[in-house]
Amino acid sequence: MTGMNSTAAQNNRVVAVTGAGTGIGRATARAFAAEGADVVAIGRRRGPLEETAAGYDRITPLPVDITAEAAPEQIVRAVSETHGRLDVLVNNAGIVRSGALGTLTPEGIAAQLATNLVAPILLAQAVLPFLEASSGVIVNLSTSVGQRAWPGSSVYAATKTALELLTRSWAVELAPRGVRVVAVAPGAIDTPIAEHQGLTRERVAAVREWQLAHTPLGRIGRSEEVAWAITQLAAPAASFVTGVVLPVDGGAVVA
Repeated sequence: MTGMNSTAAQNNRVVAVTGAGTGIGRATARAFAAEGADVVAIGRRRGPLEETAAGYDRITPLPVDITAEAAPEQIVRAVSETHGRLDVLVNNAGIVRSGALGTLTPEGIAAQLATNLVAPILLAQAVLPFLEASSGVIVNLSTSVGQRAWPGSSVYAATKTALELLTRSWAVELAPRGVRVVAVAPGAIDTPIAEHQGLTRERVAAVREWQLAHTPLGRIGRSEEVAWAITQLAAPAASFVTGVVLPVDGGAVVA
């Protein structure tokens, strides 16, 4: 698909992106906006969302904690009032709370389940009438490492693996209703997620070293590269693609 065709395909569509304040979410919101879509950028903090929207008139910040009980209703109301439709939901928000079995806490487990799994389910359910009306797309963000063992972050990997199963199940379930469901599974990407875990600089460096050693292309990926995959899978030209989980990981899964 050429850049011109991609821009035309995305024009006039409305896209909601969770976790849009930093990293992959920010890059995705900007990528859709650059292609002519109107984007609702969702995240906990207004400041980072406004940074995402800076220079992009088509991006509207929506500060919402997606784990809050009223969040799905609040997001639906905001999308309805500002745009009256929704074509693409990108379930990108995610958190990691590292810990080996024997050190896990109920609070850490619950936080990851709430953000990485429960919130995407409830939000997808809430916006489903919009997506049915537009023959829309749900894009879930998984992780390529979720297809392998991930000692020390097993709960995070488990939530993302569950999201992949939801992707395949929803793809079959919603196909008769005209809704496509796909997933993108990033590998080692340069985002602030490690810093958000509270890891020390030394620990972050060690993680990066391990990631590089297990990535055949020999480098860390960029958020924009993941955003490209998301926009392509969500594009109208991909209308016969559903139920797929696309790794964007420099070959890590197949190595």
